[in-house]
Amino acid sequence: MAELNYTDENIKTLEGVEHIRMRPGMYIGRLGDGKNPEDGIYVMLKEIIDNSIDEFAMGFGKEIRITIEDGRVSVRDFGRGIPLDSLIRAVSILNTGGKFDDKVFKKSVGLNGVGTKAVNALSSDFKVSSFRDGQCSWAEFERGVLKDSGKAESREKNGTLVSFTPDSLMFDGYAYDMKFVENMVKNYSYLKKGLTLTLNGVSYRSENGLLDLVNENLNEEPLYPPIHIEGEDIEIVLSHCNAYGENIASFVNGQNTIHGGTHLAAYKEAVAKTLKDFFKKNYEPADCRQGIIGAISIQIQEPNFEGQAKTKLGSNYMWEKQYQDENGALKVDIGPTIRSYVNDFVSKNLDNYLHIHQEIVPVIEEKIKASQQEREEISGIQKKVRERNRRSSVYNKKLRDCRFHYNDKITAKNQEDVENSSIFITEGDSASGTITKARNANCQAVFSLRGKPINCYKESRKKVAENEELNLLVSALGIEDNIQNLRYNNIIVATDADDDGMHIRMLVLTFFMKYYPELIRDGHVHILQTPLFRVRNKKETRYCYSSEEKARAVSQLKTGVEITRFKGLGEISENEFVRFIGPDMRLDDVSIADGESISSILEFYMGDNTLDRQNFIRRNLRSEEELEDINI
Repeated sequence: MAELNYTDENIKTLEGVEHIRMRPGMYIGRLGDGKNPEDGIYVMLKEIIDNSIDEFAMGFGKEIRITIEDGRVSVRDFGRGIPLDSLIRAVSILNTGGKFDDKVFKKSVGLNGVGTKAVNALSSDFKVSSFRDGQCSWAEFERGVLKDSGKAESREKNGTLVSFTPDSLMFDGYAYDMKFVENMVKNYSYLKKGLTLTLNGVSYRSENGLLDLVNENLNEEPLYPPIHIEGEDIEIVLSHCNAYGENIASFVNGQNTIHGGTHLAAYKEAVAKTLKDFFKKNYEPADCRQGIIGAISIQIQEPNFEGQAKTKLGSNYMWEKQYQDENGALKVDIGPTIRSYVNDFVSKNLDNYLHIHQEIVPVIEEKIKASQQEREEISGIQKKVRERNRRSSVYNKKLRDCRFHYNDKITAKNQEDVENSSIFITEGDSASGTITKARNANCQAVFSLRGKPINCYKESRKKVAENEELNLLVSALGIEDNIQNLRYNNIIVATDADDDGMHIRMLVLTFFMKYYPELIRDGHVHILQTPLFRVRNKKETRYCYSSEEKARAVSQLKTGVEITRFKGLGEISENEFVRFIGPDMRLDDVSIADGESISSILEFYMGDNTLDRQNFIRRNLRSEEELEDINI
C-alpha cells in the first residue's frame, strides 16, 4: 500500500458556508427533490417562516405573505425588522442572532442561530431586506457569499422580506409540492390564532386554534364532539373514533413535531391515566387510546429539538435557565418537567370536563371496553398461532434477524445501527435469499412471506389474527402487545416489480394502514426501489430505475450497449444487490396526508369499486412496451 502522508496541510478549517454546503444534512436533514414533506426545500421555507412567526408571537405583525413561483420563494412579515446594522451578520454568520436573548424572543422555534444561515448557504441566490422606521437595509448573496448590500430610505411598513431560490446543485430537479406547503401554512394558522398567512394570494386564518385543525382534518367520524381545552402554555384536543391506531398531531412553539417527542409521549400517558382514574378501573393504556384522534401544542422556553429539522422534541423541562448569583456562582433554575406539566394539566382539566359533560362518559367507556375485549380475543388467537408455528420451526425459517434493534438501546453498541435498523418484507425464497446474502447483518433483518397474504380490508380482525403470515410478521416486528415495542426503525416492503409483486405490496400496506396506521404516520414504513434495468458496455455499468434513466444511459454509453430488464429481485445477484440496500438505498416513504380518510383509501384500492379502480389504472398504467422502450 502506498504511504499516505498525514501532515499539518491535511488539517482544514471549514467556514460556516463551506461546512453547511459540505454537510447539509446536519442543518436541514435530508436534501431530496420536494416529493417528500421532510425534504430540505420545505425545511428551508419553514426556517424563514418560523422567524416571522416568532415576531408575531412577540406581538409584532399580524400578517405573513408567502409567494412561491417557479421554485423561488419570498416571505414578507410585518414585525420589527432585523436591526439594520446587523442584517448581514444575522443571515450569514453562524451562531449569530437575537434569539439568544430571551428578553427579545421568549418562546421561539429557532434558538441556535443556524436556520437562516443554512437557507442562505444552500440557495443559488438569497436576498434579505429589513424595513425599520423609514429606513431599509438589504443584502444579496450567492450560495452564501455576499455579493452586494446597501441602505436607503423607505416608505415600506416595518418588517422583513426574504427571497431565495434553492440551489439546484444541492436539490437536483426540485419542485415545491404546493399540497405540502398549504398544509404547513394551515398548521401555522391553527397554532397562531389571529395571524393571517397569505400563500400565493390565498389567506388562511383560524379562530378556534387546534379545534379547527382537528375538525377540518377528521379522517373518520368522531364518537363525540372533540374536547378542546386551553391553558397558558398548552392546548389539547381529544376525541375517539372507530378506526384503529392513534392519530395525534403535536406541536412545540408552533413547530409541527411530526415525530413527536417528550410532549406527545406525556400527552398519551396523561390521557390514559386520567381515563383510568376517572372510571376507577385498571384499563390498559392501549385500550384507552385505541381510535384516539386529537392534538397537543405546548410553548417551551429554549426547546431542545432532536436535529435541525426540529421534528422531534427532546426537552425534559418547560424551561431551564443558567445565571450567576450575587457571589458569581453559577446557578440553574428549571421549570417543571414536561411530563409532570402535561400530566397535571390533563388530569385536572380533562377530569373536570368529563364531570361536566356526562353525556360523553358512557360513549368513551364503551369504546374502551370494546377495544379491551377485541385485544384480549386477538391476543389469545395470536399466541396459539405463534406457538403452533414455533413448534414446527416455521418462525425461524421466515425471519433472518439482525444483531441490533431499534428499541434495544442497552445492548446496541452502535447507535447509528440502531437508527438504521430495518426489516425487509419480501416474498419467496429467491428474493429473500438474495437480500439475506447482501444485507448488513448488523442492522438489516429479512422477513419472507409465503405467497399473497390475506386481504385485511375484506376480513374481520379475528380472521386476520388467525392468518399465519401476518401473525408471524407482527411477532417479528415486536408489536403484539404495544406498538411502542417496534424492533426496527424502518419497515421496508421489497417486492418484485411485476403484477404479483405489486399486489403483494398492496396487501401488506393494507394491513399496516388498517390496523397499525401510526407506523405509517410516524414514518416507519417504506417501499424499496430497485433498478428496472442494467445498462452496460465493456467499460461501465449503470443501473436505471426508469425508462427515462435507461434512455440517458444508452445515449451516453453509446456503443456496444447491453440492456437487461430485471423482472424480479431474485434476478439481481447478491453482489449487485449490496449497492441497492446500502447507504444510498432508494426508498419511497409511505404516508397518509392530513385530511385523508383511511377507510376511503382502502375502499378505493382494495374494495369493490371495480370500475373506478379500472379507470384509475388505465389513466396511470405504463405498458411493458413503454418500460422496455424497445425503440432504443
